[in-house]
Amino acid sequence: MAVGGDILEITYNHPTLGTGTIFPKASEEASYDLGGFKSNDDASMVASSGEMIDQINQTRWFFSVSVTWDMNVREDLEKIAELAADTVLADWTFTHINGTVYAGKGKPVGTDLAGNGNTSTFPLKVSGGGKLKKI
Repeated sequence: MAVGGDILEITYNHPTLGTGTIFPKASEEASYDLGGFKSNDDASMVASSGEMIDQINQTRWFFSVSVTWDMNVREDLEKIAELAADTVLADWTFTHINGTVYAGKGKPVGTDLAGNGNTSTFPLKVSGGGKLKKI
């Protein structure tokens, strides 16, 4: 049986910036892309004989969700901005309400790293090389 629901927590461990836990907002959509090798979805990838041309490329993994922003104590947005600016990747875990945990080495990516002071949230996208692995 498939069990959907909330992401309970996101953790990071960086060699110089330290460790931390980020808490996703409840009832928000979360996206996983496990990364790895994928066939290109291009309708023109066919020979004149009608034979399919299978273009396989490697893609990086990513995880994205809306997270809470504790401005006073944890300073979540500030810490994520530090991780995004650093060239050294951190170890990340993403824990689902059904008990599944995925892990990968990566960093926050994207240009929309901006907090919403009214809802106390910000969008978080983390990405890295290789594959996001279930642990």
